Amino acid sequence: MSAVLSEPRSASALSPRALYEEVAELLRQRIFKRELEPGSWIDELKIAQELGISRTPLREALKVLAAEGLVTMKVRRGAYVTEVSKDDLADVYHLLSLLECDAAAVVAERATPLEMTELEQLHAQLEAAGLDESHTDEFFAVNERFHMRLLEIANNRWRNQIVADLRKVMKLNRHNSLLKRGRTAESLAEHRALMAALKARDPQLTQQRMREHFANGLEAAN
Repeated sequence: MSAVLSEPRSASALSPRALYEEVAELLRQRIFKRELEPGSWIDELKIAQELGISRTPLREALKVLAAEGLVTMKVRRGAYVTEVSKDDLADVYHLLSLLECDAAAVVAERATPLEMTELEQLHAQLEAAGLDESHTDEFFAVNERFHMRLLEIANNRWRNQIVADLRKVMKLNRHNSLLKRGRTAESLAEHRALMAALKARDPQLTQQRMREHFANGLEAAN
């Protein structure tokens, strides 16, 4: 990472986003891109020098990432990128399935025609991204936009916050599966079935399709 961040010298110089939040986002992306591997020690001095900042905002950023579950703080040993066990992953998928199944049922019942069209457009983008299995980053990004838009339409901010944090932990493991061979096609088929249930305004079937989607996703991730 070659970007150098400058610490604000006065309150008037503060940007809308605090420095530690910018650092947290930079580190978050490095973790998601596997530039910082699960289980690896985070060299605070080296990173602070790379970014041209003191260790104070870096440590505040690490606290944010620790609260999200992306970083594990070890006494007298510093910060490490969190390693996700099979049990951890199963727990995360279980909770995501419960929360997103519930949200999907709400969307099937209450989404406006315009909101349903938005989901269809995102699904079309997902289909396009899935044409080439080598474009996994784009596929993941569009897939996440679809799921988060569905949650926004269901309109429960507390659920959205929990899901956003759980999805960050899920990303720690996504490269293990990196959409195992054939998984892209399977995932797209599951999304088609989900969209069909949503458009049919069938809450129970929509929940079932979402549940199947998460169950198959967990199997691919292990």
